[in-house]
Amino acid sequence: MIFSKIVGIGSYLPENFLTNDELSKTVDTSDEWITTRTGIKKRHIAPEQQYTSDLATEALKNALTHVELTPNYLDAIIVATTTPDRIFPATAVRVQNNIGMRGGFAFDIQAVCAGFIYALQVADSLLKAQQVKRIAVIGADVMSRIVDWKDRNTCVLFGDGAGCVILEQREGEKNDGILDIKLYSDGQYEEFLMVDGGVSRKNKESKIRMAGSEVFRHAVIKMSDSIKSIVEKNKLSIHDLDWLLLHQANYRIIKAVAEKLEINMDKAISMVSEHANTSAASIPLALDCYVKDAKVKTGDLIALSAIGGGLAWGSALIRL
Repeated sequence: MIFSKIVGIGSYLPENFLTNDELSKTVDTSDEWITTRTGIKKRHIAPEQQYTSDLATEALKNALTHVELTPNYLDAIIVATTTPDRIFPATAVRVQNNIGMRGGFAFDIQAVCAGFIYALQVADSLLKAQQVKRIAVIGADVMSRIVDWKDRNTCVLFGDGAGCVILEQREGEKNDGILDIKLYSDGQYEEFLMVDGGVSRKNKESKIRMAGSEVFRHAVIKMSDSIKSIVEKNKLSIHDLDWLLLHQANYRIIKAVAEKLEINMDKAISMVSEHANTSAASIPLALDCYVKDAKVKTGDLIALSAIGGGLAWGSALIRL
């Protein structure tokens, strides 16, 4: 059986970061208020001259170093982002050029915070269809560019960053690599989390708007239900999971989903205090941190899940 296996992981965070205390000097908030409600302590902020493609490029370079590959061993690059460098071309082709990759193809996917899971599904499908042998999947966003820094309910939540995995085509038993992925969306909830404008609306200066309590409620229900569904579909138990890796939006959401699934918080990966919500980058960023710290190990069974604007969400089962 042909399947896809994660063989390399990398990430990148801008050097500059903004602590809660620093943020409280410009908006009506405090470290206590932010920490209590979100678990976030700081967020990395890209400088004006650093773009999404720059973050994505560094994450990919780090992933290539991790697996000891040169760029031309890649057949494709997918970048999940909601903050592209330009309206077109795709940010992915800029990354392709940045690393000196002269073959293959590159394109973007937009599913906001669920973007990495969506991109993972597309990459897995390409590998199983034998269209490619090796593909980079990158989640990268500079959310600081679309945050309303006067809105304390949203500006405290987001940060910038990029994470990358390299997938390789393998043959063998189905109990390795990416075991399953399931995607969902429901457009009736569009206005719960959105940027209030866009190109066809002739409004390119819009900012993030969020109905926080509604997003929280749907995030807990939809991520926990989708994880239960995919685990049961694969004839596994929640207790078989070594790790739970959720979109890093809010520590209270992570805790609520873990409790709903009856998973001990020791198994819940969390970097939200250090990274804040980096949108499509959050899952690969957190995974890279835990792999580099030797917490997550080869052979571990991990449930991934994310939800973002749309609402769009999805879950995946992987054995690292």
